[in-house]
Amino acid sequence: MNAPSPFFPATDDPRIRLRILSLGAGVQSTTLALMAAHGIAGPMPDCAIFADTGWEPRAVYEHLDWLMSPNVLPFPVHVVSAGNIRDDLARATQGGRWASIPAFTRAEQRGKAQIGMIRRQCTKEYKIVPIRRKVRELAGLTRRRSPDHAVVEQWIGISADEVLRMKPSFECWQVNRWPLVERHMSRQDCLAWLQRHGYPEPPKSSCVGCPFHSDAIWRAMRDEDAEAWADAVQVDRMIRTGLRGVRGEVYLHRQAVPLDWADLSTAADHGQLDLWGNECEGMCGV
Repeated sequence: MNAPSPFFPATDDPRIRLRILSLGAGVQSTTLALMAAHGIAGPMPDCAIFADTGWEPRAVYEHLDWLMSPNVLPFPVHVVSAGNIRDDLARATQGGRWASIPAFTRAEQRGKAQIGMIRRQCTKEYKIVPIRRKVRELAGLTRRRSPDHAVVEQWIGISADEVLRMKPSFECWQVNRWPLVERHMSRQDCLAWLQRHGYPEPPKSSCVGCPFHSDAIWRAMRDEDAEAWADAVQVDRMIRTGLRGVRGEVYLHRQAVPLDWADLSTAADHGQLDLWGNECEGMCGV
């Protein structure tokens, strides 16, 4: 008998006592949750967990409220948090401790501007750690020694067009599963499924000022969500200097210029690399 793949683990292991769905409230994880509700993706998860960074767009919180309303999902949604990432960034500009975001830096070296990128700690601190803490609580593992085999199955809403974001669990007591990839469903397939079943299209799930945003997302924010755009511009100005351990000036946009100065034209983002492939364990943007 062949051992199960780390990317497609067996779902009938009797030792699994808890199945949780990591809910980002974006297109993919919403589709996955609703497919489970329809009995299409199974076995039925015991619950979903939403990790709130405190800086999601208003539309994401409204969509989450809908998902958590009666008669939408047949399983509970737990909301967990490790703090407000925007507030923590404000404190960081005064020299406080911070979980770094993948922002861009500009420094002058020998008369030339050098653009770099800060390492990313935010996904782990604001998404992975609070979800892990809640999962261990629900599985009865708080302050207990971890078993040497998987007792938890975590569903992650990565779609077939984002397989590079799939990462196996690094915890011996947990196994990751990607039901959308198993069904060869792309993000467009998810949108089509939602439309066929009469569900609203979910918003993009990511922090308002995430440096991984493409120019298309920044443009949409600028043109369609004035509140979020003004907030992102304010934070971009706020983080320019003062972040402990960072040399040079800091920016949210990859051009390393003030956000409201950035060229967001379609010509500027032609051939632009998609940075979401680097996102840690696929926990953001789904």
